[in-house]
This record gives sequence, structure tokens and C-alpha cells, in this order.
Amino acid sequence: MKKIVPVIWFEKEGEEAAAYYTSIFPNSRLKESVYGPEGNLITRSFEIAGTEFSVLNGGMNIEKNPSISFTVNLNAKEEIDRIWKELAKEGNILMPLESYDFSEYYGWVQDVYGVCWQLMFTEKKENSLVPGLLFTKESYKDAENAIRKYTEVFEGSGIEDLYYYGKEQLIEDKDALMYGAFQLENQQFSAMDSGLDHDFTFNEGISLMVLVDSQEEIDGLWHKLSAVPDAEQCGWLKDEFGVSWQIVPRILDEYLRDEDKERVKRIMDEMLEMKKLEIEPLEDAYKG
Repeated sequence: MKKIVPVIWFEKEGEEAAAYYTSIFPNSRLKESVYGPEGNLITRSFEIAGTEFSVLNGGMNIEKNPSISFTVNLNAKEEIDRIWKELAKEGNILMPLESYDFSEYYGWVQDVYGVCWQLMFTEKKENSLVPGLLFTKESYKDAENAIRKYTEVFEGSGIEDLYYYGKEQLIEDKDALMYGAFQLENQQFSAMDSGLDHDFTFNEGISLMVLVDSQEEIDGLWHKLSAVPDAEQCGWLKDEFGVSWQIVPRILDEYLRDEDKERVKRIMDEMLEMKKLEIEPLEDAYKG
């Protein structure tokens, strides 16, 4: 089964950020690391409430913004208060932590690293985390189109709820999507349109990495998702809505964690020459 992992881009603070998040959120833990030939950290994976993340040290700064955020549903208001205090300490409050029509206790905050979190009270027994896509600027009113596209592309998919702004909302486009809940590969996601005058949209600061097992899966996803040829590089692509994806074979992680630094260098050099990743040349590079 494919797996979709949010990837957060950093210049060089990825490991620090992963440790920060796992120290704040309950039900979280640090996982594997991948280092380059010179011993520098490339990626570090971690988990929050059953959702796997990866941080990437890309060597340059790409500012993250609210176009992709993470809603953490928590069943204790005291826990929400504690986490909010930490995230807001050096962050930016986008929506104050208070009662709203859609939630009795909710807040939206951008942390010190630029990552956006929505904290929401739930009465369910288990905490959960849901990545959310916010469609703005040129992609405004594309939220429903994106949901329908993605649920056609990925297996284990389905649309759960679609709520439109409607006549009671003070917005010109009544058919814009106020909130949509859906599943991809049996993982929860959300999406919504915002017609406000935002100065941000999707970028590579936060991308979605799809882990697959075969070249056939890579080829199929690449064909269905890639819409910007100039954005294709090292397994990265950009879809018609501006969302960045990485289509990555699982075996690559094993190769890059090899203790033989010469092997790792060969793999890295081979990747840099690729747009769509090809498993056979990567295997050849690994074997030397």
C-alpha cells in the first residue's frame, strides 16, 4: 500500500524542529534519520498521533505558509492550552484559541518555524491529526476539484463531507468549498477554499511524499499528477493546483541509510540527474 507523508522543508534546522514537535505533542516520537556522505542530516522522520512526518534539510530557506496546515484533534482542553502556549510563544496567532460556531474550542497558530497548526477540541477517545489544504489566489475554488482529482488518483480513497459557503455566509462565491473531508490511501485529509486577499499559496515549503514499491506505481502517479514540467526534479513534481508532491520508492530510504558513504554518494549523484525517479538506475548505483 502507498503511504503519504507530509514533508517540511528547512534550510538546516530540520532535526531541531523534529525534536521540538515531538517534545510538545502527545503520542509522538522521533524515528529514522538519513545522513549525507559528509555526515550532514538530510531527512528525519517523526510521528504525531499516528501520522508520519519527515523533515528535509534542503540547504536553502523556503518560507512555509498556511496553505498546508495540520489540524490536531485533542480530547482534553488542558492539553490544548499547554500545546498552544508552546506553539504561540514565538509564533503568530492566525485565529485565537476560543469558541467558534464549528468548534467549542479551537485555535490556528503558525509556529516559530513557520508551520501552521490548528488545535481543536474533540470528545472522541483518540487524538488524531489531519493535514489540510487551503486553496487561495489562482487556485481559489479548486478545493473540490482537487478532492475529486486526488480521490480518483489514489486507492483507498473516498469523499466524506463537502460543505459549501452558501447564502448565509458573507462571501460572493456561494459554491466555494467551506470545508471538505476526504481519505487518500486510508489517510485523512481536509481541504477548503479561501477567497480572502491572501499573499500566499502552495509551495515546496511543505510537500506530500508518496512512498511506493514499484516503478509501475511511480510511473502511474507521475503521469496523473505532474502538470508543471519545470518543477520536475529528483522525484518532485507539482500538480495542476500548485501542490508539490514527491513520488519515492521505499527502497531508496534503505539505500540512503547504508553505512557505506561511497554508496550513498553514488545514489545521491544518480538522483540529482533524474526528474522522475527510476528504480533500476538507483539499484545499479547502489551496487556500483
